[in-house]
Amino acid sequence: MNVEEKRLLGQLANKVEELAENINKINIAEYIELIRSPRYMLLINFISGLARGLGVAIGATILGAIVLMILFRLAELNVPLIGFFIAKIVKIVQTYL
Repeated sequence: MNVEEKRLLGQLANKVEELAENINKINIAEYIELIRSPRYMLLINFISGLARGLGVAIGATILGAIVLMILFRLAELNVPLIGFFIAKIVKIVQTYL
């Protein structure tokens, strides 16, 4: 074996060790157990879906409140072109709230 082959084998050994460390870091064994247990996977997905739905609801509520606050402020300023349409929207919102 010449020097070049030894160097290449050393690099290959380093890459294999790095790959083994990466596999251990991502917990592949736990992932395989998760796939083998459909009930646990359904539970995890259900809980994550609830969390996403709650986040979307809270985010939409906050964003809607901010938009309504801006519309109310613009309606108070009586901007000539936009003011009429904003006043209509504000009146509709106040009617249904």
